[in-house]
Amino acid sequence: MSKKRKVYSAEFKSKLVLEVLEGELTLNEIVSKYEILPNNLKNWKKQFLENMSLAFDKSAVVKEYKEEIAQLQKNSDVLAKKVGTLTIERNWLEGKQGTPQKMFHFSFTIFVNSSLCYVYIHALF
Repeated sequence: MSKKRKVYSAEFKSKLVLEVLEGELTLNEIVSKYEILPNNLKNWKKQFLENMSLAFDKSAVVKEYKEEIAQLQKNSDVLAKKVGTLTIERNWLEGKQGTPQKMFHFSFTIFVNSSLCYVYIHALF
């Protein structure tokens, strides 16, 4: 039986990272105090330091998300058109199945005998 993985909130992570950066307690003391793995705290600190400039440059983050939203909207529109087309085709085909007198299947048989050619057309209703 495996242990369920713990999920920590962003507030909790940032609180611990700020404690590490303040320097009052060592990383190992903080890890023991909150009962977390040292590698988790190291990774959170690294991630925090890599992304701390985003706190002051919100326009870059907003621009990035707007571009992502626009791309997802475009993909959604393409998929909606495809669904609409397939729905129309399906409805049209269901209508064709409902009227069997309009459905014909033909097969051809061709016999060639010396200078004569015979063509037989078989219509299936």
